[in-house]
Amino acid sequence: MQGPQWKPLGPLVLLLFVDLDPDLAALAPLGGFFVLRTGRAPHEPPPTLAQAYENRPSEVYGDIVTFRVEKVASILRAPEARIAASIAQQGLAARLWSVMLGCADRYGRVPDLDPELLHWDPGAAAPDDLWLSEVRPLPADPGTVADVVLHGHLEPLAAALRTHHRIAPGLLWGNAASALAGAARVLGASARTRALTAALLAHPLLAGTGTLTGTAFRRRSCCLYYRVPGGRVCGDCCFVRPPCSSASSPRDASG
Repeated sequence: MQGPQWKPLGPLVLLLFVDLDPDLAALAPLGGFFVLRTGRAPHEPPPTLAQAYENRPSEVYGDIVTFRVEKVASILRAPEARIAASIAQQGLAARLWSVMLGCADRYGRVPDLDPELLHWDPGAAAPDDLWLSEVRPLPADPGTVADVVLHGHLEPLAAALRTHHRIAPGLLWGNAASALAGAARVLGASARTRALTAALLAHPLLAGTGTLTGTAFRRRSCCLYYRVPGGRVCGDCCFVRPPCSSASSPRDASG
């Protein structure tokens, strides 16, 4: 393993960059959304996310994305499939952002979450169970992180979901932005995390989804969680209270 590397970021600022370790052990203290299992997958590994996005059926799960949505719908007793689709998408987005921001903050590097390398158990409880079969380090700059998460995962995931569910793109990108801001908030207010989060929220796919003030984020859409039994509006929701059928809002709950 190479030693730490220092990179200047202006005349007075130096940041320490440490190589990723094979177990990504620095993520463990951050909690379940950040932890990522790594190494050789089991003898009968769960499907990869590439398999899920491409609608390649699994012998165990059938249509993998549909299986996940139905699992979430069963747990939440969701009255509509699109509500479960929204929550399932936000949950996976939160896992992906957490791993990337956590590694960027702790290592100054991020792992390549190539969908062909990242295994996903759609039958697991939250947080989503992910297994990365090979740790390949990448630079932790906004462009790389956006390519890995937004283009590599969340775009094909949205396409797979919208094949079966009538769910607004703005809602899904609002979920993605909310999950990003939530992961950053858990990490705290380090300069590295703040700068990376702000740059990612300015990406064309996320720009306009909400407003970031310090570590607080207010989105312009709603994930629909308030519609499940016992549900409520989330802390960053565009709604102050659960809307009734006759309520009006300047911002569409569906994005």
